[in-house]
Amino acid sequence: MADLNAYFSRIAKYIKEKRTDKQGVRTIQCPTQVNHLLRNLPISIGPDAGSGIVLREDTFIELGNPAVGSCSLLIYTNDPSIIKDGRIHLIGPDIPERPGASLPFGEVLMVGGKDLEEDDRQALEQSRYISDQVEGYMIRSLPEHIWSRVSKDAAKKGFRFETLGRALMAILKTKVPKIQAMEIVFVTSDKKDLEELKSIASQINKITREIQKNKWRLKGIDLDCTLDYDCGQCPDKPLCDNIREVLKIRKRQKNAHFL
Repeated sequence: MADLNAYFSRIAKYIKEKRTDKQGVRTIQCPTQVNHLLRNLPISIGPDAGSGIVLREDTFIELGNPAVGSCSLLIYTNDPSIIKDGRIHLIGPDIPERPGASLPFGEVLMVGGKDLEEDDRQALEQSRYISDQVEGYMIRSLPEHIWSRVSKDAAKKGFRFETLGRALMAILKTKVPKIQAMEIVFVTSDKKDLEELKSIASQINKITREIQKNKWRLKGIDLDCTLDYDCGQCPDKPLCDNIREVLKIRKRQKNAHFL
């Protein structure tokens, strides 16, 4: 994971540059404990809290439509000290400020935990897709892209990016208890800012792909996984699941010899 740590500084530099560009960066410090993150939110959070569907006529704002662009990135480290736990940065307008708009959308999730391992990557990636766990929020996404909608009812109740950020923090920390710190960046300003973020994301994803390939090779498996899809959508997921199960059985058998 040390290969990725330098990119946390790149993201911090990106935020600093946006401040000097007068893009209106807002930083919100949220609570860090899950029960405090969920306290007094205007909408429901949790399993089946949302339908996962927001129809166009019920949409207050659309984020990351392919016509305007999007960028989605999750980066993780086992050095939580380099993350400002509970912090949300917003570059561009907030949800209540742009009713009826279709905005470009960037979402960067930075997570850290001293016990996080490369094997936790799949759980982290799958935990990002929260559409049915947040009332009034719909998300369609593939790695590196995110397209979402906020419903009129949710916006009326007070849904804003702080709401979404707190929900993401609470859900990921609950699903992956190894997470000790989490920081989020949302970008809704313009395509230029999004392209700069995409450049960083592209470099991180190249490193992540190589780490994944090397991990399989060390286990004696030559699997050319490009990670163009997240594991839940990849057509080779059944094969990978079978391989993982075989590896677990072998590990149990090996450990049994020492009992």
